[in-house]
Order: sequence, then structure tokens, then C-alpha cells
Amino acid sequence: MFQCPSCGKGGFKDDIAVARHMNQPRSGCSTWLQDIIQLQTDYSMNVDDPHMPHDSDSESHQDYYHNQPEGLRVANSDEGIFTGHINEAGTLPTTDLFPNASQTYGKGHTFLDLFHSDENSVYRTKNLYYLFSGQKEWEVVSWLLHSRLSMGKINSFLSLEMIKDLSLFGPCWMSQVIPTAHPTKSPVVLYWCDPLDCISSILKHPTFHRELDFMPRRVYTTAQQLYCVYSEWMTADDAWKMQSNLQSGATLLGTILSLDKTNISMMTGDRVAHPLLISLANIRMSTRLKALSGAFLLTALLPMPKFTHKKKHLRGVLEDHLIHQCLDIVLAPRKQAAHEGVMLSDPVGHSRYCFTPLASYVIDTLEAMMLATVGGKTSPVTMASYKQFGDNFLHKPRTWSTTLVQLAVVRERVAPNNIEVFFREAQKFRLNGVNKPFWLDWVMAEPSHFLTLEILHHPH
Repeated sequence: MFQCPSCGKGGFKDDIAVARHMNQPRSGCSTWLQDIIQLQTDYSMNVDDPHMPHDSDSESHQDYYHNQPEGLRVANSDEGIFTGHINEAGTLPTTDLFPNASQTYGKGHTFLDLFHSDENSVYRTKNLYYLFSGQKEWEVVSWLLHSRLSMGKINSFLSLEMIKDLSLFGPCWMSQVIPTAHPTKSPVVLYWCDPLDCISSILKHPTFHRELDFMPRRVYTTAQQLYCVYSEWMTADDAWKMQSNLQSGATLLGTILSLDKTNISMMTGDRVAHPLLISLANIRMSTRLKALSGAFLLTALLPMPKFTHKKKHLRGVLEDHLIHQCLDIVLAPRKQAAHEGVMLSDPVGHSRYCFTPLASYVIDTLEAMMLATVGGKTSPVTMASYKQFGDNFLHKPRTWSTTLVQLAVVRERVAPNNIEVFFREAQKFRLNGVNKPFWLDWVMAEPSHFLTLEILHHPH
């Protein structure tokens, strides 16, 4: 059982329950954040912030040895000791590290560097309420947190010109009206923030200092390398293959996306949207899967408008077109980074030359078919249709090239702007009529690999 570190109350079933207890506005433990601010301020008044020097190129390998969780560490010949475990057969596990992967290039900007670069940072030694400019701003935010105001009233308050001038951290949100060739009941508005900014904020966050894994590797149960062990994403064959396509010293950052249809309002307009969440596959699973870890960030709200086309089945085709169009707009910076690379800072301030291929897209079955641009009763990851789902052998994967060749054939026969005829022609290849999939120009994006399907419907 878990115990509250502030009041000592016990009986909580997990750390999430403890966090909920400590964040109750009317709980005596809700002042823990103010206590941390006070302790941090008292400490910073007496001790200067340390700056970590740049280490040698072998640092990434040394970090790998020391950051491994218990049971996964390997022998380090430089130290002359073995820090792992002997398996049941009495033999030592062996690990092959990808050579010259994930090197660092000088110093970058850590979370604290950006924190101290704020315009109010000169007052941090005297300001107990930084990042807020003073006690008055802190009291306003604290009052809103403890008040019983509705979200509508809070939004009205935050829309005041004085409140808009408050400086807060986080990626900036943008909006764009998406033009459609077919009419809708209301304007189509896309809300999103730069996904590269989201990944950058996750990558340099101090919370994940010991939880990031940059080294692709192959782990074997014995020195004979007969059986391979798969655990984290960096032990997967895809990670090794992607790293081999990058230049020496580059850092592989696997992108994880998650999408699911959500009702925003039920009684006032029945508004629906697709929240798009983003994360890094480099974060260890035990941390990434925790609800309060902050490993996933909301990067977009994809619109779900109601088209007024007279034929009902074509309304779904138009909605699928729109989802791919919006994803193409939102994820454009990630595609560019996957192709050209981008310099990003890790939690300790080392600059890394990062590439961002799509590692996983976590969705349900219907949305997986929509993203793979296949029609109903068709596997999104193989060439099997519903008549072959019971076969006792593995069908060929539905690859990136296969889908694009089929779409090219359809485009030769019918113009894409003739949506009804294009859809009928696409059905001959069991496609859903989407002309330009969002992953079309994403380097190393393979739908049969990155689509992470439901356990309920697929493993059996």
C-alpha cells in the first residue's frame, strides 16, 4: 500500500491515487508545490546552478550501461565487473550495441537553461513565485485552481487582455480554416501546435533524464546469440534498421502518435474531434505508460465536420480525406526532421542530431483501416481480406509501396477530384478512396509496422 509523503495517510492502492490526494484543492497536502518552490529558492540563494561539461564521444555508451534498469545491464569490460544477472541456464546474456549511434555535439539548452532565460529570471533569487512575476499573479492562478468556476467562466476570465499578457511556457497553439471541395454544416477549423516543439519539450524535460534510451541494440540470451530478447523499442529490429539508414552519430527519435474519436460536447452542439497525442518511443515503457508521467502531449485537435453530401457513404470518404489532409499539415515538421534531421537538446544539455521516423500509431481497428487507406473488412497491415482472416498462415504485409502502386493505377483511370468514380475504382483494390495518405512522404514510414493494433481484435 502507498502512503502520502506529506500527511502520512496510507491505504492508497498506487502512486496515481497518492497524486490525486495531494492535488485536491481543499486538501492540506495541496501546498506541496509551494513548499517545493520555497525549498528550491532557499537552495538557489546559497548554491550556484551547476553546469555539466561536455563529455567524450563514448559518453552515450557509458550512459547506456549506467541507465539500464535492473536485470538488463551488460558486462562492462572497462570497469572489470558484471552488473547484470546470470540467466536460468547459467550463462551470461550478451548485447550488441549499434556502432557510432547517438553521439552528442556540444552543449544545447536544457529545460533549466530555458527556465532561467525568461525575462524575469534576473529576479529569481528574490522572487519566491517564479516563473510567475510575483505574488499577485500566483494568487490569481491559485484562486482559479481552488475556485468552483466552470470552464466557460474560466475561459472568459483568461480572455481578458491583462491575462493574455501573462507569460507561460509550452508550445504555442495555432488554428487554420481548412477549405473543403464539398460543403459542410459548419466551417472546418484545425487547432494544433508544432509537434517538433512538443517533442523538444519532452526530450529536454529533466523528468526523463534517466528514462531515455538512445542506443539501438540486440540483446541475446547467450553468447552464441541463438535467441534474441525484445523489451524496449530500441531492442526492436525496426530501430536497428532505421538507425542503419542514418549517418554515423545520428540520434534516432521514434515518434509515437495516438488518435481516438472524442465527444467534446453532448448537450451544446454535439461537437466531436480527434485529439492527436504525441510521445517518444525512446522513453522507457514503465515510465511512458504512467498516466501522470507527462510522456504524451496533445499536439492537435483534428476536426470531424458533418458533410452535407446527398450520398451517405461518400460522407465517410470525405471525412477520411479530411483526416489525412489535417495530419499532413500538423505533422509536416516531423516529416522534415525525419528527412533532414534537426538539432535538439537532451535533459542534460547535450545537442543531438535527431531524426524522427514514425515508430508507432496507437489506434483502434476502424481508424487503423482509415489510416492505412483500406476499405471495410480488410486487414490494415496485411493483404488479407475478411474471407482469409481464418487462414493458418501469415499473409504478405501491406507495404508502403504496394498501396502507392495501387493508388497510382487508380489515378491513371480516374481523376481524384471525381470522388464518387474514384471511390468505386479504388474499391477494386479494397481501398477506401483516400488519394494522398499522410504517410506518403514520411521517410521510413511503413504502415504494416507503425500501426499498433488492438490486442482485443488482432492477436487471436
